[in-house]
Amino acid sequence: MELQDRLQQLSDQGIGVAAISYDSEEVLADFAQRRGITFPLLSDDDSEVITEFGILNTVAYEMQGPNRDDPEVVADVAKYVSVFGAPPMIAGTPFPGTFMVDRRGRVTSRFFEEFYRERNTTANVLLKLGGGLSPIEAVRGETAHLKLTAYPSNPSITVGTRFSLAVEIEPNPNIHVYAPGAEEMGYRVISLDLAPVPHVRYEPVEFPESEIYYFEPLDERVPTYQRPFTLLQEAVVSGAADAEEALAQLDALTLSGTLNYQACDDKICFEPVSLPLSFTLDLDLLDRQRVNR
Repeated sequence: MELQDRLQQLSDQGIGVAAISYDSEEVLADFAQRRGITFPLLSDDDSEVITEFGILNTVAYEMQGPNRDDPEVVADVAKYVSVFGAPPMIAGTPFPGTFMVDRRGRVTSRFFEEFYRERNTTANVLLKLGGGLSPIEAVRGETAHLKLTAYPSNPSITVGTRFSLAVEIEPNPNIHVYAPGAEEMGYRVISLDLAPVPHVRYEPVEFPESEIYYFEPLDERVPTYQRPFTLLQEAVVSGAADAEEALAQLDALTLSGTLNYQACDDKICFEPVSLPLSFTLDLDLLDRQRVNR
């Protein structure tokens, strides 16, 4: 449904949307009508296109074969197909993911998941590709050295959501902060350090390309950021059953931590700074769970 909600924003960026599955035209037409889907839903009911793209979920077929009881096959099915097993009707499905295709039909980017219940959000894909987002809930701040805007890619999440926390940073004139590699020369690299939260894992922070700053008094060349840049911290809400059960007791999830950096100008380096940051995300969790308790 997020694709439908962001359809206008995607269109404004010149991005068209289509979804392909092995479901029949009748099934897709019924789904589109019930959910108000206005972008194309493509039926690949013989999985021909899915196979040509190299994303046919062969694990589902393995569960139908002679090795169905092999522990490795059972584990793969739980990871790539369903924790409930692989009934024959699942055979023919693709591995879940997103392709970005240019006007010539060439794949320019691809995003696929390691666990079928953990999915990238549309907003997360846009952020990772450098597409702009209109932050809905942003934290803005200013220090003596820089301005920052921090926001989640998605204001609401659920079990299995793969999303990002973005921190847009604008160093003040003649100020630089340090990029990865500067720690080898004794400088503190800018970092976003988040406290652990049950059922949420953090991927390594994605740093943009840096530029070399030449500090003439020490004849020193250091990787830095001197112009506006963005840090991306990807996070994944576990798709495991125990996470679903635990998070069903909550209405929101708070992620907190600090932005740490050391800033310098052409003459001096200032004291290191730690800025507290906090993001509270709504949990769109299964109202039916609350009803059935």
